[in-house]
Amino acid sequence: MDEIIIFDPMYKAIIRPLFFLLSPEQAHYTAMWMLRTILMIPGVRALFFSKGKTNKNESVNLLGLTFANRVGVAAGFDKEAVNVDALAALGFGFVEIGTVTPKPQSGNPQPRLFRVKKDSAIINRMGFNSKGVDVAVANLRKRKSNIIVGGNIGKNKVTPNEEATQDYLACFNALYPEVDYFAINVSSPNTPNLRALQEKKPLTKLILALQKANASMPVQKPILLKIAPDLSNDQLDDIIEIVQETKLDGVIATNTTIDRSKLTTDSKRIEQIGAGGLSGKPVRERSTEVIRYLSEKSNRSFVIIGVGGIHSAADAREKLDAGADLVQLFTGFIYEGARLVHDIRREC
Repeated sequence: MDEIIIFDPMYKAIIRPLFFLLSPEQAHYTAMWMLRTILMIPGVRALFFSKGKTNKNESVNLLGLTFANRVGVAAGFDKEAVNVDALAALGFGFVEIGTVTPKPQSGNPQPRLFRVKKDSAIINRMGFNSKGVDVAVANLRKRKSNIIVGGNIGKNKVTPNEEATQDYLACFNALYPEVDYFAINVSSPNTPNLRALQEKKPLTKLILALQKANASMPVQKPILLKIAPDLSNDQLDDIIEIVQETKLDGVIATNTTIDRSKLTTDSKRIEQIGAGGLSGKPVRERSTEVIRYLSEKSNRSFVIIGVGGIHSAADAREKLDAGADLVQLFTGFIYEGARLVHDIRREC
């Protein structure tokens, strides 16, 4: 399996340092634009996709779907579904787009994305910046690859929690024809009061409304819940109970954290950055703890997608051994490059 490994020797020595000269947000959009441009060269796309074949059978059957492999892209990396084909070419087995909101919104003021290089971490307070669900749908209709796509859905910032269900339903109905599964995002720390929707009563109401909408469709699509790493064990017990009672298909564990206790970077620098969700190596341990707790307490009664601090194949194996069925990358992909995808696929 060779996809994109042709660039690997240069990534940490040359490519990453150059991109790190740019602001994190600018670097992200520039890198993905460059990859999309390369794939437009005649013959290159076919070369990349043919390189994706391996000698072993990596496919995984879960949620009534066949994933090409266990390694996916976490939500937040491709908010508008612009890069689905490019990420498929990198060797990922699935891509979760979004978070998508019903109406366009600009998100929080820039700068809102910060590297914490000493800790191989990122702090973001993007605030669900989104061009709206209609743009995501239009982009998905243009894609050429058959990679599994998940739709991560949320509410607009101006929508009060009491009316949040309508926002989630609007995204669900619009995305239903274009995605293979859904992820309910109530765990981002960057939208005011959003995490209050993780409480038992409002969360049950939201899930039941989505399940009702799903049941009315010709084919029911898997729905998973994305949770924060900052939940207590009592709250995780509630999550397990809710998932089982509402017959939800699974949990994505975990989103970013508001905890800063694992950081070694100078505290003044962290204070200067300010609020936001922390991802990367400092969240690895807690994310794995949450996965293990959910898996053991539920007797593996639902699918778990593990995400948080995966920077090596060993990190991915840790998540899988703890009870995850699939894994997703974000910050580790930025710091380690495309070889990380290759290594996990080879060793896990």
